[in-house]
Amino acid sequence: MRVAYFDAPSGLSGNMILGALLDAGLDAAYLKKGFLKLQTSNFKLQNKSKITIAKSKKHGIAGTYFDVHVKNDDHHRGLSDILKIIQKSGLSKNVKALSSKIFRRLAEAEAKVHGLPVNKIHFHEVGAVDAIIDIVGACIGIEKLGIEKIYCSPLPSGQGKIVHAHGLLPNPAPAAAELLKGVPTYSNGIKGEMVTPTGAAIMTTLAEFGDLPRIEVEDIGYGAGSIDLPIPNLLRVFIGEAQIPTEHDTILQIETNIDDMDPQHYDRAIARLMKAGALDASVQPIRMKKKRNAVKLEAQCKPEDKDKILDTIFTETTTIGARVFLVKREKLRREIRSGNKVSYLGSQIKRIKPEF
Repeated sequence: MRVAYFDAPSGLSGNMILGALLDAGLDAAYLKKGFLKLQTSNFKLQNKSKITIAKSKKHGIAGTYFDVHVKNDDHHRGLSDILKIIQKSGLSKNVKALSSKIFRRLAEAEAKVHGLPVNKIHFHEVGAVDAIIDIVGACIGIEKLGIEKIYCSPLPSGQGKIVHAHGLLPNPAPAAAELLKGVPTYSNGIKGEMVTPTGAAIMTTLAEFGDLPRIEVEDIGYGAGSIDLPIPNLLRVFIGEAQIPTEHDTILQIETNIDDMDPQHYDRAIARLMKAGALDASVQPIRMKKKRNAVKLEAQCKPEDKDKILDTIFTETTTIGARVFLVKREKLRREIRSGNKVSYLGSQIKRIKPEF
Protein backbone atom coordinates (compact mmCIF):
# COMPACT_ATOMS: atom_id res chain seq x y z
CA MET A 1 0.00 0.00 0.00
CA ARG A 2 1.40 3.39 -1.02
CA VAL A 3 1.33 5.87 1.85
CA ALA A 4 2.36 9.47 2.54
CA TYR A 5 3.57 10.98 5.78
CA PHE A 6 3.49 14.77 6.19
CA ASP A 7 6.11 16.09 8.61
CA ALA A 8 5.03 19.58 9.70
CA PRO A 9 7.47 21.18 12.18
CA SER A 10 6.57 24.63 10.83
CA GLY A 11 2.89 23.88 10.32
CA LEU A 12 0.99 23.59 7.08
CA SER A 13 -1.30 25.34 4.65
CA GLY A 14 -3.12 24.34 1.50
CA ASN A 15 -0.41 25.74 -0.77
CA MET A 16 2.36 24.06 1.27
CA ILE A 17 0.62 20.69 0.85
CA LEU A 18 0.51 21.20 -2.91
CA GLY A 19 4.11 22.41 -2.95
CA ALA A 20 5.25 19.27 -1.11
CA LEU A 21 3.37 16.97 -3.52
CA LEU A 22 4.86 18.80 -6.53
CA ASP A 23 8.33 18.57 -5.03
CA ALA A 24 7.82 14.83 -4.46
CA GLY A 25 7.07 14.18 -8.12
CA LEU A 26 3.60 15.45 -9.01
CA ASP A 27 3.78 16.75 -12.57
CA ALA A 28 2.95 20.48 -12.69
CA ALA A 29 1.47 20.24 -16.20
CA TYR A 30 -0.83 17.42 -15.08
CA LEU A 31 -1.97 19.50 -12.11
CA LYS A 32 -2.75 22.52 -14.27
CA LYS A 33 -4.75 20.32 -16.67
CA GLY A 34 -6.72 19.13 -13.68
CA PHE A 35 -7.52 22.72 -12.73
CA LEU A 36 -8.85 23.37 -16.24
CA LYS A 37 -11.41 20.61 -15.64
CA LEU A 38 -13.01 22.88 -13.02
CA GLN A 39 -14.16 25.26 -15.76
CA THR A 40 -17.94 25.60 -16.04
CA SER A 41 -20.23 28.18 -17.56
CA ASN A 42 -20.46 29.83 -14.11
CA PHE A 43 -16.80 29.49 -13.13
CA LYS A 44 -14.00 30.70 -15.39
CA LEU A 45 -10.80 29.96 -13.50
CA GLN A 46 -8.42 31.54 -16.01
CA ASN A 47 -10.15 34.91 -15.55
CA LYS A 48 -9.82 34.81 -11.77
CA SER A 49 -6.41 33.48 -10.83
CA LYS A 50 -2.74 33.20 -11.69
CA ILE A 51 -0.84 30.10 -10.55
CA THR A 52 2.82 30.27 -9.58
CA ILE A 53 5.03 27.20 -9.12
CA ALA A 54 8.65 28.00 -8.30
CA LYS A 55 11.69 26.64 -6.48
CA SER A 56 12.36 28.22 -3.10
CA LYS A 57 14.97 27.89 -0.35
CA LYS A 58 14.33 28.12 3.37
CA HIS A 59 17.45 28.18 5.57
CA GLY A 60 19.36 26.59 2.71
CA ILE A 61 16.88 23.74 2.13
CA ALA A 62 15.28 23.67 -1.33
CA GLY A 63 11.56 23.16 -1.79
CA THR A 64 8.70 24.02 -4.12
CA TYR A 65 6.52 27.08 -3.62
CA PHE A 66 2.95 26.97 -4.92
CA ASP A 67 0.73 30.06 -4.97
CA VAL A 68 -2.47 31.18 -6.57
CA HIS A 69 -3.07 34.90 -7.00
CA VAL A 70 -6.81 35.58 -7.21
CA LYS A 71 -8.36 38.66 -8.79
CA ASN A 72 -10.10 40.62 -6.06
CA ASP A 73 -13.82 41.29 -6.38
CA ASP A 74 -16.83 41.40 -4.07
CA HIS A 75 -18.48 38.17 -5.24
CA HIS A 76 -19.33 35.56 -2.59
CA ARG A 77 -20.08 31.85 -2.95
CA GLY A 78 -21.91 29.54 -0.59
CA LEU A 79 -21.01 25.93 0.09
CA SER A 80 -23.66 24.68 -2.33
CA ASP A 81 -22.21 26.88 -5.10
CA ILE A 82 -18.72 25.48 -4.55
CA LEU A 83 -19.94 21.88 -4.41
CA LYS A 84 -21.77 22.41 -7.71
CA ILE A 85 -18.54 23.65 -9.33
CA ILE A 86 -16.75 20.50 -8.14
CA GLN A 87 -19.51 18.08 -9.09
CA LYS A 88 -20.02 19.56 -12.58
CA SER A 89 -16.28 19.49 -13.32
CA GLY A 90 -14.48 16.92 -15.43
CA LEU A 91 -12.52 15.64 -12.43
CA SER A 92 -12.47 11.98 -11.47
CA LYS A 93 -15.14 10.57 -9.18
CA ASN A 94 -12.61 10.08 -6.39
CA VAL A 95 -11.26 13.64 -6.59
CA LYS A 96 -14.79 15.03 -6.58
CA ALA A 97 -15.73 12.99 -3.51
CA LEU A 98 -12.61 13.87 -1.51
CA SER A 99 -12.73 17.57 -2.45
CA SER A 100 -16.41 17.83 -1.51
CA LYS A 101 -15.79 16.09 1.80
CA ILE A 102 -12.97 18.51 2.69
CA PHE A 103 -15.01 21.58 1.71
CA ARG A 104 -17.96 20.43 3.79
CA ARG A 105 -15.66 20.02 6.78
CA LEU A 106 -14.24 23.52 6.24
CA ALA A 107 -17.73 25.03 5.94
CA GLU A 108 -18.93 23.21 9.07
CA ALA A 109 -16.02 24.68 11.04
CA GLU A 110 -16.73 28.19 9.75
CA ALA A 111 -20.42 27.76 10.58
CA LYS A 112 -19.61 26.68 14.13
CA VAL A 113 -17.32 29.67 14.66
CA HIS A 114 -19.83 32.20 13.30
CA GLY A 115 -22.87 30.59 14.91
CA LEU A 116 -24.64 30.08 11.58
CA PRO A 117 -26.16 27.13 9.72
CA VAL A 118 -23.80 25.61 7.15
CA ASN A 119 -26.02 26.71 4.27
CA LYS A 120 -25.64 30.33 5.42
CA ILE A 121 -21.85 30.33 5.25
CA HIS A 122 -20.41 32.28 2.32
CA PHE A 123 -16.80 32.43 1.16
CA HIS A 124 -15.45 35.67 -0.28
CA GLU A 125 -14.42 35.13 -3.89
CA VAL A 126 -10.69 35.39 -3.14
CA GLY A 127 -10.88 32.89 -0.28
CA ALA A 128 -13.21 30.60 -2.18
CA VAL A 129 -11.06 30.30 -5.32
CA ASP A 130 -7.89 29.97 -3.25
CA ALA A 131 -9.45 27.16 -1.18
CA ILE A 132 -10.89 25.43 -4.27
CA ILE A 133 -7.44 25.39 -5.92
CA ASP A 134 -5.68 24.13 -2.78
CA ILE A 135 -8.26 21.49 -1.89
CA VAL A 136 -8.92 20.17 -5.39
CA GLY A 137 -5.21 20.34 -6.23
CA ALA A 138 -4.27 18.30 -3.15
CA CYS A 139 -6.84 15.64 -4.10
CA ILE A 140 -5.59 15.56 -7.71
CA GLY A 141 -2.03 15.09 -6.45
CA ILE A 142 -2.94 12.36 -3.98
CA GLU A 143 -4.76 10.41 -6.69
CA LYS A 144 -2.04 10.90 -9.33
CA LEU A 145 0.75 9.79 -6.96
CA GLY A 146 -1.22 6.67 -6.03
CA ILE A 147 -1.38 7.53 -2.33
CA GLU A 148 -3.82 5.24 -0.54
CA LYS A 149 -3.21 6.25 3.07
CA ILE A 150 -2.08 9.53 4.66
CA TYR A 151 -0.42 10.19 8.00
CA CYS A 152 0.65 13.46 9.58
CA SER A 153 2.86 14.56 12.46
CA PRO A 154 1.46 16.54 15.42
CA LEU A 155 0.93 20.17 14.45
CA PRO A 156 2.38 23.37 15.99
CA SER A 157 -0.25 25.89 17.07
CA GLY A 158 1.78 29.10 16.79
CA GLN A 159 1.71 32.10 19.11
CA GLY A 160 0.64 35.73 18.99
CA LYS A 161 -2.22 37.22 16.98
CA ILE A 162 -3.25 36.81 13.35
CA VAL A 163 -3.94 39.90 11.25
CA HIS A 164 -7.30 39.37 9.55
CA ALA A 165 -9.67 41.46 7.44
CA HIS A 166 -11.92 41.73 10.50
CA GLY A 167 -9.06 42.70 12.84
CA LEU A 168 -6.74 40.69 15.08
CA LEU A 169 -7.65 37.05 15.70
CA PRO A 170 -6.30 34.61 18.28
CA ASN A 171 -3.80 32.02 17.05
CA PRO A 172 -4.68 29.51 15.70
CA ALA A 173 -7.54 31.14 13.80
CA PRO A 174 -10.96 30.12 15.20
CA ALA A 175 -11.86 27.97 12.18
CA ALA A 176 -8.48 26.22 12.29
CA ALA A 177 -8.85 25.65 16.03
CA GLU A 178 -12.25 24.08 15.43
CA LEU A 179 -10.81 21.79 12.76
CA LEU A 180 -7.91 20.77 15.02
CA LYS A 181 -10.15 19.33 17.74
CA GLY A 182 -8.88 15.86 18.63
CA VAL A 183 -5.59 16.40 16.78
CA PRO A 184 -2.26 16.36 18.70
CA THR A 185 -0.91 19.93 18.75
CA TYR A 186 1.86 21.74 20.58
CA SER A 187 3.46 25.18 20.83
CA ASN A 188 6.82 25.58 19.12
CA GLY A 189 7.27 29.09 20.52
CA ILE A 190 7.11 30.75 17.10
CA LYS A 191 4.88 33.77 16.53
CA GLY A 192 2.74 33.50 13.42
CA GLU A 193 -0.01 31.44 11.84
CA MET A 194 1.30 27.88 11.75
CA VAL A 195 -1.83 26.10 10.47
CA THR A 196 -4.35 27.71 8.12
CA PRO A 197 -8.01 26.67 8.03
CA THR A 198 -7.64 25.25 4.50
CA GLY A 199 -4.55 23.26 5.45
CA ALA A 200 -6.28 22.02 8.60
CA ALA A 201 -9.38 21.02 6.63
CA ILE A 202 -7.36 18.99 4.12
CA MET A 203 -5.18 17.21 6.64
CA THR A 204 -7.78 16.50 9.33
CA THR A 205 -10.12 15.06 6.71
CA LEU A 206 -7.58 12.77 5.05
CA ALA A 207 -4.89 11.91 7.61
CA GLU A 208 -4.22 9.98 10.77
CA PHE A 209 -1.94 11.81 13.21
CA GLY A 210 1.08 10.37 14.99
CA ASP A 211 4.63 9.19 14.42
CA LEU A 212 6.13 8.15 11.10
CA PRO A 213 4.71 4.69 10.28
CA ARG A 214 6.79 1.79 9.00
CA ILE A 215 7.41 2.78 5.40
CA GLU A 216 9.97 2.14 2.68
CA VAL A 217 10.48 5.71 1.49
CA GLU A 218 10.70 6.24 -2.27
CA ASP A 219 10.15 10.00 -2.66
CA ILE A 220 10.57 13.05 -0.40
CA GLY A 221 9.19 16.51 -1.14
CA TYR A 222 9.33 19.93 0.53
CA GLY A 223 6.54 22.47 0.25
CA ALA A 224 7.68 26.03 0.99
CA GLY A 225 5.64 28.52 2.98
CA SER A 226 5.33 32.20 2.08
CA ILE A 227 6.98 33.71 5.18
CA ASP A 228 10.40 33.35 6.81
CA LEU A 229 10.57 31.76 10.26
CA PRO A 230 13.35 31.01 12.75
CA ILE A 231 13.20 27.44 11.42
CA PRO A 232 12.86 26.31 7.77
CA ASN A 233 9.28 27.08 6.78
CA LEU A 234 8.84 23.80 4.93
CA LEU A 235 6.29 21.00 4.95
CA ARG A 236 8.02 17.69 4.25
CA VAL A 237 6.28 14.66 2.78
CA PHE A 238 7.61 11.10 2.68
CA ILE A 239 5.97 8.84 0.08
CA GLY A 240 6.54 5.11 -0.25
CA GLU A 241 5.30 1.60 0.36
CA ALA A 242 3.98 0.70 3.78
CA GLN A 243 5.54 -2.34 5.33
CA ILE A 244 3.24 -5.21 6.22
CA PRO A 245 0.48 -3.76 8.46
CA THR A 246 0.74 -6.17 11.38
CA GLU A 247 0.40 -5.19 14.98
CA HIS A 248 3.62 -5.47 16.93
CA ASP A 249 4.85 -5.54 20.51
CA THR A 250 7.77 -6.76 22.61
CA ILE A 251 7.53 -9.75 24.96
CA LEU A 252 9.80 -12.02 26.96
CA GLN A 253 10.69 -15.57 26.01
CA ILE A 254 11.84 -17.67 28.95
CA GLU A 255 13.29 -21.12 28.30
CA THR A 256 15.14 -23.89 30.10
CA ASN A 257 16.56 -27.35 29.32
CA ILE A 258 15.44 -30.18 31.63
CA ASP A 259 16.85 -33.73 31.65
CA ASP A 260 15.85 -35.08 35.08
CA MET A 261 12.08 -34.60 35.38
CA ASP A 262 9.26 -37.14 35.14
CA PRO A 263 7.54 -36.50 31.76
CA GLN A 264 4.13 -36.83 33.44
CA HIS A 265 4.70 -33.49 35.18
CA TYR A 266 5.04 -31.35 32.06
CA ASP A 267 1.29 -31.03 31.46
CA ARG A 268 0.84 -29.64 34.96
CA ALA A 269 3.80 -27.27 34.53
CA ILE A 270 2.32 -25.86 31.31
CA ALA A 271 -1.11 -25.47 32.92
CA ARG A 272 0.42 -23.61 35.91
CA LEU A 273 2.42 -21.35 33.57
CA MET A 274 -0.69 -20.38 31.63
CA LYS A 275 -2.51 -19.67 34.90
CA ALA A 276 0.42 -17.46 36.00
CA GLY A 277 -0.01 -15.26 32.92
CA ALA A 278 2.05 -16.91 30.19
CA LEU A 279 0.97 -15.98 26.66
CA ASP A 280 2.00 -19.46 25.53
CA ALA A 281 4.02 -22.39 26.86
CA SER A 282 5.38 -25.50 25.16
CA VAL A 283 7.88 -28.35 25.40
CA GLN A 284 10.00 -29.99 22.72
CA PRO A 285 12.46 -32.91 22.81
CA ILE A 286 16.15 -32.07 22.47
CA ARG A 287 19.48 -33.92 22.58
CA MET A 288 22.01 -32.57 25.11
CA LYS A 289 25.64 -33.15 25.98
CA LYS A 290 26.78 -36.62 27.04
CA LYS A 291 24.07 -38.07 24.76
CA ARG A 292 21.33 -37.17 27.22
CA ASN A 293 17.72 -36.95 26.00
CA ALA A 294 16.00 -33.86 27.43
CA VAL A 295 13.16 -31.41 27.02
CA LYS A 296 13.27 -27.67 26.34
CA LEU A 297 10.48 -25.82 28.14
CA GLU A 298 9.53 -22.43 26.67
CA ALA A 299 7.16 -19.77 27.92
CA GLN A 300 6.30 -16.37 26.45
CA CYS A 301 4.97 -13.59 28.66
CA LYS A 302 4.61 -9.84 29.04
CA PRO A 303 7.66 -8.22 30.68
CA GLU A 304 5.67 -7.34 33.79
CA ASP A 305 4.82 -11.04 34.34
CA LYS A 306 8.45 -12.24 34.32
CA ASP A 307 8.74 -12.86 38.08
CA LYS A 308 5.54 -14.92 38.22
CA ILE A 309 6.62 -17.06 35.27
CA LEU A 310 10.10 -17.66 36.71
CA ASP A 311 8.65 -18.55 40.10
CA THR A 312 6.31 -21.05 38.44
CA ILE A 313 9.14 -22.64 36.44
CA PHE A 314 11.33 -23.03 39.53
CA THR A 315 8.40 -24.41 41.53
CA GLU A 316 6.89 -26.81 39.01
CA THR A 317 10.05 -28.16 37.35
CA THR A 318 13.44 -29.48 38.42
CA THR A 319 15.48 -26.84 36.62
CA ILE A 320 17.89 -24.57 38.46
CA GLY A 321 18.24 -21.89 35.75
CA ALA A 322 16.45 -20.26 32.84
CA ARG A 323 17.31 -18.04 29.89
CA VAL A 324 15.35 -14.81 29.41
CA PHE A 325 15.13 -13.07 26.00
CA LEU A 326 13.46 -9.83 24.99
CA VAL A 327 11.82 -10.60 21.61
CA LYS A 328 9.75 -8.62 19.12
CA ARG A 329 6.45 -10.09 18.03
CA GLU A 330 4.46 -9.43 14.85
CA LYS A 331 0.82 -10.45 14.97
CA LEU A 332 -2.48 -10.11 13.20
CA ARG A 333 -5.07 -7.88 14.82
CA ARG A 334 -7.79 -10.05 16.33
CA GLU A 335 -11.34 -9.59 17.53
CA ILE A 336 -14.24 -11.85 18.52
CA ARG A 337 -17.33 -11.51 16.32
CA SER A 338 -20.42 -13.68 16.77
CA GLY A 339 -18.42 -16.41 18.48
CA ASN A 340 -15.66 -16.40 15.86
CA LYS A 341 -12.07 -15.20 16.20
CA VAL A 342 -11.44 -12.90 13.23
CA SER A 343 -7.83 -11.99 12.35
CA TYR A 344 -6.93 -8.98 10.20
CA LEU A 345 -3.85 -7.92 8.24
CA GLY A 346 -4.52 -4.20 8.12
CA SER A 347 -8.18 -4.03 7.04
CA GLN A 348 -8.08 -7.39 5.22
CA ILE A 349 -9.58 -10.45 6.94
CA LYS A 350 -7.05 -13.32 6.93
CA ARG A 351 -8.54 -15.90 9.31
CA ILE A 352 -11.96 -16.75 10.70
CA LYS A 353 -12.41 -19.65 13.09
CA PRO A 354 -14.78 -20.57 15.94
CA GLU A 355 -13.59 -19.55 19.39
CA PHE A 356 -14.69 -21.95 22.09
